[in-house]
Amino acid sequence: MKNNIKDDSIVQIERGKILREKFLVFGSPLIEQPEIDEVIGSLKSGWIGTGPKVHQFEEMFKKYKGVKYAMALNSCTAALHLSMVAIGIKPGDEVIVPTMTFAATANAVIHAGGKPVFVDCQRDTMNIDPDDIERKISQRTKAIIPVHFGGRPCDMDRIVNIARKHNLKIIEDSAHAIETEYKGKKTGTFGDIGCFSFYVTKNIVTGEGGMAVTDNEDYANQIKILGLHGMSKDAWKRFSDAGYKHYQVVYSGFKYNMMDLQAAIGIHQLPRVEKYWKRRKEIWDRYNNAFDNLPVFVPAAVEQNTKHAFHLYTLLIDIDRLRISRDQFLSEMTKQNIGVGVHYIALHLHPFYQKTYAYKRGDFPNSEWISDRTVSIPLSAKLTDGDVEDVIGAVSDAITIT
Repeated sequence: MKNNIKDDSIVQIERGKILREKFLVFGSPLIEQPEIDEVIGSLKSGWIGTGPKVHQFEEMFKKYKGVKYAMALNSCTAALHLSMVAIGIKPGDEVIVPTMTFAATANAVIHAGGKPVFVDCQRDTMNIDPDDIERKISQRTKAIIPVHFGGRPCDMDRIVNIARKHNLKIIEDSAHAIETEYKGKKTGTFGDIGCFSFYVTKNIVTGEGGMAVTDNEDYANQIKILGLHGMSKDAWKRFSDAGYKHYQVVYSGFKYNMMDLQAAIGIHQLPRVEKYWKRRKEIWDRYNNAFDNLPVFVPAAVEQNTKHAFHLYTLLIDIDRLRISRDQFLSEMTKQNIGVGVHYIALHLHPFYQKTYAYKRGDFPNSEWISDRTVSIPLSAKLTDGDVEDVIGAVSDAITIT
């Protein structure tokens, strides 16, 4: 029988490789007993939808970020979408978006009726290129969405200055950047609204989930109301023990609210944010040392006066010096029971955006160069030292395939 796990194992043993017995899931979160107990407590209480634990998680995150308002939602995608609506994006409006990002960044603009205008990234940092931002601004441009790629902060001084110069809003996509800081200030707090993710692969998880933060009361109220069908604030209290509250529908809203079952995880994950960050930094440093002499490009050094969240460890495969492609490398890693990811194939290379906006290969050379070479390897506080050594060994073995 061909192409089964047993045969793959034999092939790899013949090459002198040791195959992990168990597949190492990419981005597997560290879930500890307190959040398990909290979820069980929520189930027993009967309050599993939006309730007091969501409010508690919002208060904790608001304090962590040092902002006036934090609105828990069911995803960062929801936070981005509602941010577009809150700042008034309408059909015909343009929003600057890096092409090196996940689809949700651009789709949030589209769902609000706007047009995402893609810009290139810097090859070393993979973050949005401020020079290209300036080139792409038109009379229709209303906002910029900087994405703190992999947890590395964007050049917010440049971006804030550009936004002020052209009277543009800033919505920070901080899905990768819960812990990230730029010159002593936490990301998500530079612009008008900051958006965060607690998806299962993120540094702090709630399974699915997101958060929008702001110091603008009007934006906060809109996001809070829009996230629950457009119903007035009293809708959040209608099932509480304080007595039934009537509500009114004041917007045509969405079903984007977070549940207590999700917040039950988050309220125990958030206090460990620094502990988990330190573990990921240890792994990051070990990877850098191990891959220093391989035909790969390791992540750029962390810039001075910044804090990197260490969310993604992205290797760039030096395909010009190797006989294997990036995709062959991915296959070799998977054969060795190591989960991998690709962050990302630039958005302008995907069929929808090419068909809809006439983008093509050649439009954004830095993002394309990265798209052809990038691979993300496991980086999680859950990894044991043995897991890390398995990843390092698998990378070395995959690179030496001839």
